Amino acid sequence: MKIPSSILKPISQFISKPRFFSIYYSSTSTSDIEIEVQTILDTFDPIEDPLETLVPFLSRNVVTSVLQGQCDVQSNFRFFNWAMKRKQFRSWVSHNSMIDMLCGSNGFELAWKLFEELKKSGITIVPQAFVVLISAYSKLGMADKAVESFGRMKEFGCRPNTFTYNTILHLLVEKEVYILASAVYNQMLKTDCRPNGATYGILFDGLFKEGKPEDALHLFDEMTQRGISPNAMIYTIIISGLCQAKRTDDAHGLLSKMKLNSCCPDLITYNALLNGFCKLGRIDESLELLESFRKEGFVLGLNGYSCLIDGLFRAGRFDEACDWYWMMRHENIVPDCVLYTIMIKGFAEAGKLKDALKLLSEMSERALVPDTFCYNTLIKGFCDLGLLDEAKSLKLEISRHDCFPDSATYTILICALCKEGLIEEAQHIFTEMEKLGCSPTVMTFNALINGLCKAGEQKEANLLFCKMEIVANPAVFLRLSQGADPAHVSAIVKKRVEHLCDSGLFLEAYKLLMRLADSRVVPNIYTYNILINCLCKARNIDGALKLFGKLQTKGPFPDAVTYGTLINGYQRVNREKDALAVFDQMVERRCTPTLVVYKTLITCLCRKGNVALAFSHWLKYLRDLTDREEGKIKEVEDNFNRGDLEAAVRGLLEMDMRSKMVDLSPYTIWLIGFCRAGRVEEALKIFSILEEYKIDVTPPSCVMLINRLCQEGEVDLAIDVFLYTLEKGFRLMPPVCNQLIKSLCSQDRKNDVGELLTRMRSAGYNLDVHLNQTTKAMLRASTPSRYRNSNTYITNASL
Repeated sequence: MKIPSSILKPISQFISKPRFFSIYYSSTSTSDIEIEVQTILDTFDPIEDPLETLVPFLSRNVVTSVLQGQCDVQSNFRFFNWAMKRKQFRSWVSHNSMIDMLCGSNGFELAWKLFEELKKSGITIVPQAFVVLISAYSKLGMADKAVESFGRMKEFGCRPNTFTYNTILHLLVEKEVYILASAVYNQMLKTDCRPNGATYGILFDGLFKEGKPEDALHLFDEMTQRGISPNAMIYTIIISGLCQAKRTDDAHGLLSKMKLNSCCPDLITYNALLNGFCKLGRIDESLELLESFRKEGFVLGLNGYSCLIDGLFRAGRFDEACDWYWMMRHENIVPDCVLYTIMIKGFAEAGKLKDALKLLSEMSERALVPDTFCYNTLIKGFCDLGLLDEAKSLKLEISRHDCFPDSATYTILICALCKEGLIEEAQHIFTEMEKLGCSPTVMTFNALINGLCKAGEQKEANLLFCKMEIVANPAVFLRLSQGADPAHVSAIVKKRVEHLCDSGLFLEAYKLLMRLADSRVVPNIYTYNILINCLCKARNIDGALKLFGKLQTKGPFPDAVTYGTLINGYQRVNREKDALAVFDQMVERRCTPTLVVYKTLITCLCRKGNVALAFSHWLKYLRDLTDREEGKIKEVEDNFNRGDLEAAVRGLLEMDMRSKMVDLSPYTIWLIGFCRAGRVEEALKIFSILEEYKIDVTPPSCVMLINRLCQEGEVDLAIDVFLYTLEKGFRLMPPVCNQLIKSLCSQDRKNDVGELLTRMRSAGYNLDVHLNQTTKAMLRASTPSRYRNSNTYITNASL
């Protein structure tokens, strides 16, 4: 029981001779001072004034020892609040001890009760007290309470310092609430609280995770302008982030700048850069970097080997990956769970599942527990080879290691079952997943919906889609936001969050963002694309349009695949005008058409013989490419408009060859388009130019050209094209071969027929199978007897 302060004398009055005070305490042990502090905590209320008399004799170790030996949370927290006013008493040990104490029974309740008492007594609450409270909430996963605590600091007359801001920023970045983190940083600047290197390190990490490398680099410049020199940790965060953003060359340049600024890279820096190059498949450059790093004293450790081995497997260099693994083992470096998983994945993807299983057993022998991710890697390997029973057995084995199948495990199995056409079993796995409390992700839903669509179970797919929407039950704001321009919505959300933060309503800002992120199984654009594609393939264009309309009003925002799928759907039902209208809408809404979309569109146009418009759209596509010269494109366009097709096609081919990206698709589409339009002469020009440039004309183009030439009576030209296919080793389907032979027979060209049949047989055609009954009848009536006697195929055909 505490003694009222009114009947207590200050501790100094118990010392009869104050002049000997320092001598008395200097001669006593640390434990004696701890006892004095403990006595004050047990008997005085308030404790602050008595503790002030002990300041000259206290140390960081004494403060820590008192905190660790005291059981009363409220008393300890008050002592902590008093001690943290002075830098010399602060330590990470005390900080962490207080966090652990608050996480205990009634810790938070007692902390807030103490804050109320201190507020009433007019005693200052230091920012460090709120920092440990925020950290304790965060440690127990109570992020909303942590944010609320930060927001209530003003209520208790406590102004956040840099350390407090860094604590809350770290939590927000960890929870991926990047918009709020940005708003809190801006609030920090408005209150004239100076950010430090740690502040920027946290923000850089968040911006890279959010996929905003440019913003991170701008902030890096802002940091240096504020006079904060980047240390090795900051450089490493930026280098690692740039590598994650696939900007490894920029990362390499920053490493050079780091060295020029006399900041030495460490193992983490070197590993981050090596990992970046390896992830992009730039293995040879990675090995060159490794060699240069070794000259600077870098020693490849476990993490470095893991990066390199993973990169080699990704690049398909299986033997080299194994060589590096054994090189590492010879250096007595023991693999961890991460490297074993990399090795298991590499063996599984190479189809060496027995070796992968041996590695799994080896892990257990080394007392390394395989995690769910490790098992998922192996399960996928079995699924890829169609060994579903083995995959399902591994799923059951996971629980033996105190792990549990996760959403990825079930998604892998559902994908594999759907691929094998086992839709009912996939649905059973999906139901089992839900019963066991493992929430399906959007990928899980997509896998099953895709499987149902491919199996023609459109009704079931639609029902699952509806379930997906019902389960999600996303906030209205999310619904509205996904239907609008994403950049515009992001700006609205950001403005709203900043307004709430300016008002000190940090918890409200956090809750708003959590509501938006809550619905993790909201149908994404991939879901909609699956269903729209399924409807288009079934020629149910009206159903596809209805879903497309829903997409535009509710979200998510249609992408290039959505528009391309719809254009392709219109093409299937011969609605070219509607296809063009969708394309125009796509461009109007600033959704950049992909190469596939352009190809679909020009195919659609050429099918109706509108080659000129198809050509125009292809030039539009080329203008969007960075490596094509506008002057050359204009020259091609002028030649085409003048009717000089040959010059136009040659100009296009030369541009393609300079860029080292010759795409045969447009030339094939135009050739077929000219044939459909009855402009066979122009089709032949394209054929001849492609042959001249030693670019193989596709079999479909040859078939279309042969048929059109035969229809127009140009049989000699048709034979030339057919002989071209024989030289290239193409095997054409029976209809076109029969068409050509019939055309020759109808012109009574017996010798040419016989020669052609001989050439076809030499090329490997089984003419008894390839020629239909009508053609055989014509041959029987027109083929010279010498061909009947000298060719077994004629005998077999009873000619």
